[in-house]
Amino acid sequence: MLSRRVQFFFWCRVFSLHKVCPVLARNLTSSTSGSQATQHMEEGQLPIHVNNVRNKLREIVGASTNWSDHVQAMNERKALHTLLAESQAVLPPRKMSDSYIEVILPLGSQPEIREKYLNVHNTVRFGRILEDLDSLGVLICYTHTKHDAAQRSPLSIVTALVDKIGLWEQHIYPDRDIKFVGNVSWVGRTSMEVKMHMLQLNDGIYSPVLDATFVMVARDPENKRPAFVNPLILETPEEEKIFKEGELNKSRRIDSSKASLLKMAPTAEERNIIHNLFLNTLDTRTVSFRSRVLPHNSAWMQDTSLKSLEICHPEKRNIFNRIFGGFLMRKAYELGWACAYSFGNSRPYVVAVDDIMFQKPVEIGSLLLLSSQVCYTENNYIQVRVHSEVYDPDSRVHQTTNVFHFTFMLETEIPVIVPKTYGESMLYLDGKRHFESAMKENNV
Repeated sequence: MLSRRVQFFFWCRVFSLHKVCPVLARNLTSSTSGSQATQHMEEGQLPIHVNNVRNKLREIVGASTNWSDHVQAMNERKALHTLLAESQAVLPPRKMSDSYIEVILPLGSQPEIREKYLNVHNTVRFGRILEDLDSLGVLICYTHTKHDAAQRSPLSIVTALVDKIGLWEQHIYPDRDIKFVGNVSWVGRTSMEVKMHMLQLNDGIYSPVLDATFVMVARDPENKRPAFVNPLILETPEEEKIFKEGELNKSRRIDSSKASLLKMAPTAEERNIIHNLFLNTLDTRTVSFRSRVLPHNSAWMQDTSLKSLEICHPEKRNIFNRIFGGFLMRKAYELGWACAYSFGNSRPYVVAVDDIMFQKPVEIGSLLLLSSQVCYTENNYIQVRVHSEVYDPDSRVHQTTNVFHFTFMLETEIPVIVPKTYGESMLYLDGKRHFESAMKENNV
């Protein structure tokens, strides 16, 4: 039953891709073998091996591969300030195809790299895919903004937001080649939206597995102030439609931020939902506001949390010597998955990832605290929120770095989650909003 539903939505997405971007859709569904190089790229270049993505990023930025040399390498980047554009108008416009990149993860043709991606269920670790998507998104943006006259880019491009990731397959096979493709789809003055797609080789055809939308920001060589990026030329009605979607995504994020429960009171409908949850847990024998009873097939939200601690070693640094954003996503996802697994008592399948805001960089040496919480359930779906913060033992100060939202699906129905306090009620409503957004985005 579930597999048929996934297949239905998969083909709906392929159909929608043909409507929105027929060229990309043809590329996604074209028949090819894992060893063949596709010929539709602008300059006929070969796909990049996944292991070379971060090496290319180091070359573009001039980052050191040795932690002991990182201070000198960053100091050398200060001289690149002279290459920054004074306005966006002086930068040469770029086409969407200029930033198009293909990356190959040859799990089938190169078995020696499978171990890193393999999980205990003999499928691919989704956390590793998040790491690869993050690196690819940055490389795509550097390709869009490449400075032909300079060996190194004066820009520091970092992930600002994971807008959404939707999956169309439950299983990602560990012994079949994977291809990532993507390009810049929208450009502001200092920010870029990147659309990426992941496909897996099945019977000689690369079939779509997931779609991802990331937002990247450009900053100066020292990663202190915003920097201008190249404008985008739209050549076809399909590209105009994609660009307009990027504008709508930006407007949606602004509206969502304004309506945040941290700023605005819940709607009348949401208040009724919380009040009904409260009434359903009152002890009818005492008729007291303080006496609460858990309904049948329910669980208190406070009993569903899992926590972890990471010491941020130099091994996990990015090209700017902060903790790699993909690593943070992987650790948050794995904790969220474990939280859903322990609550639902059966294996969860990720359906969607959305609204991951990178609020503060994580420095090397930080103590990273991750807290996961089941905040909403519906039928066989679980919405998990993971809160990430850094802790400074010297000052005893906690600072939030990220909040992650994951939607999981189980094969059986699960208990209804019930909040006790007002704060938990706000987490419940926030989880419900993210769940409904994910279901709408995935056409469920």
